[in-house]
Amino acid sequence: MLAATLLLIALLCVSVLMKVPYTEMSPGPTYNTLGMQADSDQPVISITGHETYPTSGHLNMTTVQVTGAKYEPSLVSAVIGWLRGDVLVVPHDNVYPEGQTDQEAQQQNAEEFASSEDSAKTAALTQLGIPVGTEIIVSSVVAGGPSEGKLHAGDQIVAVDGTKVTSQAQVAQLVTKHKPGETVVFTVVPHGKDSATPNAADQVQVPITTAKAESSDRAIVGIGPGATHTYPFKIDIGLQDVGGPSAGLMFSLGIVDKLTPGELTGGKFVAGTGTISDDGKVGPIGGIAMKLIAARDKGAEYFFTPAENCTEAAKSTPGGLRLIKVDTLDGALKALDQVRAGQTAALPSCSTT
Repeated sequence: MLAATLLLIALLCVSVLMKVPYTEMSPGPTYNTLGMQADSDQPVISITGHETYPTSGHLNMTTVQVTGAKYEPSLVSAVIGWLRGDVLVVPHDNVYPEGQTDQEAQQQNAEEFASSEDSAKTAALTQLGIPVGTEIIVSSVVAGGPSEGKLHAGDQIVAVDGTKVTSQAQVAQLVTKHKPGETVVFTVVPHGKDSATPNAADQVQVPITTAKAESSDRAIVGIGPGATHTYPFKIDIGLQDVGGPSAGLMFSLGIVDKLTPGELTGGKFVAGTGTISDDGKVGPIGGIAMKLIAARDKGAEYFFTPAENCTEAAKSTPGGLRLIKVDTLDGALKALDQVRAGQTAALPSCSTT
């Protein structure tokens, strides 16, 4: 018995001290896209230059809290997390692939969040029939390349060698007309100017001497061109310390609500999640079970659930929360029509199969 007791004590000590390669996810804050920023008198979504209308109720985006890249839970902590209903324990590499650091993860999340904002604005305005423009920009500048210090990320590319630019591919085509060592002239609107309505005073000519590509004889300038949208009025989405692409759908709904008469929710508490594409398609997200808990704890009655997350969500839905299956922005708006009208029996639902 003494030997068995000592062995048990040793095993308990090992389980407490032994680190395992897992990451913990838990319910994060929710934010009402129709409301105000936390600890601020500024709205989450503000629109200037276009008429807006009063809103009520909630259209809450949901988040998940994730432990840091360096966090290593003990075996005991991981087992406790697996047993709890409000914590999700997943392999570390699922969240931080290939040794990704906290800083790299934050940068990626920030980029995905910015892209999500852009797509949310585009999808909302397109849904309302409001024209959305496109501009070609400098997406990235290669360190040590010909353009370093001359072009900057965010600069709008108006023309190359005097030829107006309308696509990313066109930038490369115009540059490769040159031989390495020749000069190509970019006409740009520097980042920070109001490039939606550029004028001659905003534009600058930037001559760049091309270099030879490493793998061929073609000329390069060391930039990555990209595309971004322009809007006929200003839409600001102000949230701090939030990242990732999963708030797209709820941002789009918040924008539509502010730009249209009436109130989409009818005063109801609706939460949800889902990525959004420029054409209004809703995509899947991670951590759905934790987001459901966060929404219900905040008081949500209905939860917009991406179609591809429906089966998983239906298996872990908190009591009192009604899942609404959605795969497009238009579908979400029609579901809100039903919620306002009290026709909830006909709402698209999720099932466990």
